[in-house]
This record gives sequence, structure tokens and C-alpha cells, in this order.
Amino acid sequence: MDPVVSPFTSAPGAESLLQRAYTDALEQVGDADEVRVRVLDAAFEQFCRIGIQRSTMEDVAKRAGLSRITVYRRFATKDTLVEHVVRREYRRYFDRFLAEITQAETVADRVVLGFVSSLRAIRGNPLIGGLIAAEPGLLASSMITDGGRTLATVQQFVAGQLRREQHAGTVSAELDVEVVAELMVRVSASFLAIPSLVVDLDDEARLADLARRYLVPMLDT
Repeated sequence: MDPVVSPFTSAPGAESLLQRAYTDALEQVGDADEVRVRVLDAAFEQFCRIGIQRSTMEDVAKRAGLSRITVYRRFATKDTLVEHVVRREYRRYFDRFLAEITQAETVADRVVLGFVSSLRAIRGNPLIGGLIAAEPGLLASSMITDGGRTLATVQQFVAGQLRREQHAGTVSAELDVEVVAELMVRVSASFLAIPSLVVDLDDEARLADLARRYLVPMLDT
């Protein structure tokens, strides 16, 4: 069976899948190759139903209604296919986050919504959330061994949102957005990586209350 990359790690010195997805979201990168999209859709469904390890390129080709040769022309190896499927899911997370955040009327509401929707999106994703549930130590391990690149990518994203708030005058220009973003991301990441015996992550009202009580005050200088 082909070796499979982890969705949370990458080769030393290389951009992580999360970093590449973040860039795709900022640049609004699309995919005009209909066959490629068809393969990615089939692979996502296959991996969610059977699992990455147990799935083969032949399985994906069959589910897509394409020949194995056609699939290999788009994705030379299973690792490459897995990378692109996971990258697309991360991209969808960033896209969804940016869309949902516009529904909030105040900066406090945006912080709360961002915290809750981020946990929901990652944990609720049938592929990424399923991998975290199946191997709960995988995410924590990757965050420790990747030199902080995964956290740095999300921190960069959150810091960018906070800078927009500064430019809009909704938070103080003196706010250290880099540090605040770092703290917010580390809180969220810890909930994803380490099971909580105190906070029910399925209770969105509870999560919203926690964000309003403890994350929103970080915006005060």
C-alpha cells in the first residue's frame, strides 16, 4: 500500500498544506480543470467513507467514473492526491470563515463567531475532523514537531483580521495584534489537539460564552 502523508505535517523546510491553502484563499485560487475537480471530489468521498490508508488510486478512479490512467495523469502518486484533497478542505475552511465573519455586527461578535466556527469547521469536517478523532495525538504531535509553522499560519490569518479591525477603528491602534492573535490561536489549537474534560466542544453556546468572557477582553489595551 502506498505511504500516506499526514494532513498536519510537511517535509522539513517546505510550506505546510495549511500555508498553501491560506495563500489559495487570499488569492482566490480556483480550479478550472473539471476532471481534476471530479477526481478530488471522488477522493474526498472515498477517504471519508473508507479512510485514507485503506483507499487506493483504483478506488478513487472507480468512484470518479474515470480510468486509473486519467487519475494518475492529474496526480502522480497517492500522496500527491491526499495532499491536494486536504489542502482543498483547509481552503474551504478559510473561505467559510471569511464568509461567516461578515455576519457579525461588532468586533466582539466577530471574535466569538470566529472561535466557535473555527472549532466547528475543523472538528465537523468529515475528513480532517475524522482524522483528529481517529488519531487524537496526531495534531498535537505535528504542532510540536513542525517548528510552529502550522500555528504560525493560522496566527498570520487571525492577525490579518485584527489589523483590519484596527484600520476600521474598531480596536485600538495600540493593540499588539501579533501577540493577541498568537494567544487566540493557541487557545483554539489546544482545544482541537487535546481533549477537554471541562469544556464540551459540542456545546456552541458554552464555547461562545467562553470566547466572550476570555478572548474578547484581549482586545482591550
